[in-house]
Amino acid sequence: MPLPPQFPIYDVQCTRCLFRAQVKTVGEKPRGVLFGAAFEIVERNKRTGQLPAPLIANFRWRSDGRWKQEIYFFPFLTQANVRSRRRSKDGARTGYREFNYVGLLAENVARVRLYP
Repeated sequence: MPLPPQFPIYDVQCTRCLFRAQVKTVGEKPRGVLFGAAFEIVERNKRTGQLPAPLIANFRWRSDGRWKQEIYFFPFLTQANVRSRRRSKDGARTGYREFNYVGLLAENVARVRLYP
């Protein structure tokens, strides 16, 4: 079930077991770096000793005129997979701290391909 927009870190939750995960959709082929969200929330999570939220990454792209899709589940991301960044001076919310997920397709990162 989807969670309310103001719910920090997580996007979906299982109605039976209360498992929660963050979901990201990317309009490109699978890659190792994804834009995250507000760094402040992840930083608070880190201070309490928790791992980053499990991630479901939905990659959709066009190739040879056809849509292709791959969905991956990353259950155990670490702080090494989270890198802080600041927004540029030219964009909205100048200097706002955000994070990127990095190294997602590295061999040492646990992942499960859910689709296809």
